[in-house]
Amino acid sequence: MPKINRLFHRNPVSPGEAGFRCASHQPTLESWVSLRFTPTYIPALHTNLQWEVGFRCASHNLQWYIGAGKVGGTLAQRIAESNVAHVVLLDVVEGLPQGVALDLMQAGSVEGHDRKILGTNDYADTAGSDVVVITAGRPRTPGMNRNDLIETNAPIVARAVTNAIASSPNAVIIIVTNPLDVMTYIAWQVSQIEPFRIMGMAGVLDSARFQAFIATELNVSVADVNATVMGSHGDLMVPLPRYSTVNGIPITELMDTETINRLIARTRNGGAEIVGLLKTGGAYYAPASSVRTMVESILLNRRRLLPTSAYLKGEYGMKDIFLGVPCWLGCRGVEAVLELNLTDNEREALNSCAQSVREGIEKADAVLAATAAV
Repeated sequence: MPKINRLFHRNPVSPGEAGFRCASHQPTLESWVSLRFTPTYIPALHTNLQWEVGFRCASHNLQWYIGAGKVGGTLAQRIAESNVAHVVLLDVVEGLPQGVALDLMQAGSVEGHDRKILGTNDYADTAGSDVVVITAGRPRTPGMNRNDLIETNAPIVARAVTNAIASSPNAVIIIVTNPLDVMTYIAWQVSQIEPFRIMGMAGVLDSARFQAFIATELNVSVADVNATVMGSHGDLMVPLPRYSTVNGIPITELMDTETINRLIARTRNGGAEIVGLLKTGGAYYAPASSVRTMVESILLNRRRLLPTSAYLKGEYGMKDIFLGVPCWLGCRGVEAVLELNLTDNEREALNSCAQSVREGIEKADAVLAATAAV
């Protein structure tokens, strides 16, 4: 049987624990949640390098503080049009978040929602956030792999997390920056918060890509497809055909091995395929939808079982590492890890992911040490 490993004791929440109160448990209490993006524009590169996201809510009246770039703007749209939250866009570029917020607010008149959307350049508006989504960092360009970003992104994520925790000490943090699992570990090191309060978004995205390819190949509704992808967010990720189904039927009974392997290869290359086509950036629609899924599960305490880069304390035979595994996400963050029964080949592939992530962590630690010495 699969093993369930809880990351904390589910004690009653005291009135002072605003960061972990759930409307679904106690509707009369306020639940404060927040996302922040803080882009830093570097003219020489013509790209936004730093992002953070934050939101807070009273019951279901959520206010988001989101960077006005492609992932942040799309995420704001997803949240507002789903009627999940009020939205505040934060960016250091004057006029950018205000313009995007105004455009989204006017779209609300057509979409028929009454969520408030505000753009700002003031960090003070993000204080007290309880969920912080960090996409801080430089995106890939054609020919780059995710680990090529360590030297640039490690210091950016470290600064972003430091600022986030200073403003919102009770926050649950979701990392989106690449290389995902390495940056999530760095964020945890810097924040020094409980490991269940920090996680990385990649497994939801990787699984969504696998689902889309399966549905297209079989010409079935994607609503009937469920896919599971574990491991690191990169070329070594571990899609699991045995745990991927169409209306409960494993895809191993619906497709031959050659077809499944082709879909696995495309899933592993899913992000690079989009980067190669766009040439000036990466995906943002699917990542934004994936983040929203995780945030909704946390905010509404839905306890959805989602593949998440989570801290392992012995699960799957690994310790002191963040890696993509099935997790239940609730109002305190990662509530429990599900330990699946893996074959020898699947476990070996997962170990290869872990080795790659550890090598990335060593490189990131060296970069941060060198930066601190300057």
